[in-house]
Amino acid sequence: MPRGASGGSSPDLRRFMSSEKTEAVVIRQADFSETSRVVTFFTRDSGKISAIAKGARRLKGPFEAALDLLAVCRIVFVRKSSSSLDILTEAQLISRFTPNGKNLASLYCGYYVAELLSSLSEEYDSHPVWYEEAVHTLNRLSESPNPLELILRFQLTTLREIGQLPDFDRCLKCDAPVAQDQSYVFWVSQGGLLCQTCRHTGYQQQQIQPGTIAVLNRLSDPSNSNWNRLILSPSQSQEIDHVVTTAICHALGRRPKLLRYLKDLPK
Repeated sequence: MPRGASGGSSPDLRRFMSSEKTEAVVIRQADFSETSRVVTFFTRDSGKISAIAKGARRLKGPFEAALDLLAVCRIVFVRKSSSSLDILTEAQLISRFTPNGKNLASLYCGYYVAELLSSLSEEYDSHPVWYEEAVHTLNRLSESPNPLELILRFQLTTLREIGQLPDFDRCLKCDAPVAQDQSYVFWVSQGGLLCQTCRHTGYQQQQIQPGTIAVLNRLSDPSNSNWNRLILSPSQSQEIDHVVTTAICHALGRRPKLLRYLKDLPK
């Protein structure tokens, strides 16, 4: 298994700065110099960090394949106290991202995971559950026959972790619990549902059936380990996709760049 080595800080410098160890997913790379890169990680213990990986651009650099996009690795880094970048000193590969070669959706879904982690997380804001869900999703993408369902679950986890998961239990306006005999609409700006009595009549909104709401609750429940056994009807898939995509776009303030590639894929 490839192992990283010391990647830039001198022994004298590291003597005065404490290093941190954690697991991480590589979510972005950018060239920094002829020999170095700036690598952005989403880590288990420290949230998102950006670090200089000195020598990473060399053909036989000190980090080998540990810094490939979406690779999961163990890293050691020195956190800088100022606004400058952290310094990556070690990186050991745990697993590479291996999308299903017969399913282009798994590749785009992996890139979409990286985009959401990069765009919706904050530096040094730890989210261990979000990290574990990201790693689980990336590992499953290589074998899942329906990667879009994995991404649906990951998007709901993302919304919950950043505090923007919609309320699927009751009408936001009248506070009445969701009933099994009526449909609802999604109120994106307030992050929840409106019943037929309270819905806005000035514009068209997509109906959401109570059965779909029940599925959304099960998919977004972190304690539900059997979510992948759910079988969605075409109408449920459409309604869930509408709610989740709208919520993600609202949280991000724009449409994710990778979303258009996912929308063009066969369901």
